[in-house]
Amino acid sequence: MSRTVGEHTADPCPRCFVEAVRLGEPTTVGGRDVVRYLCDRCAHAWTRPVEDDLDVHDIVRVDLPDATIYGDVWQVDADRVQVRGAGGEWLRWVERWRVILY
Repeated sequence: MSRTVGEHTADPCPRCFVEAVRLGEPTTVGGRDVVRYLCDRCAHAWTRPVEDDLDVHDIVRVDLPDATIYGDVWQVDADRVQVRGAGGEWLRWVERWRVILY
């Protein structure tokens, strides 16, 4: 289960279950775009696929270097997504690999 840590969301390592903020990095595995994560405690590495089936109004989480934001998809391009904050407070373009579908 994820939890809030300051301006970020911390996720558990699938092996040791220690929660930490891990921003990940984009890479390719077997011809598929993925985000790679590494646990600082146990050195376990894992990946998640980059979301390729996002639709307008999907609810998403975006892990940014300065904060984690939540919103809904407003527009989708090949390599980026526009996310809208609750009630239309803000719109922000983000790299597609940073988006996690909720």
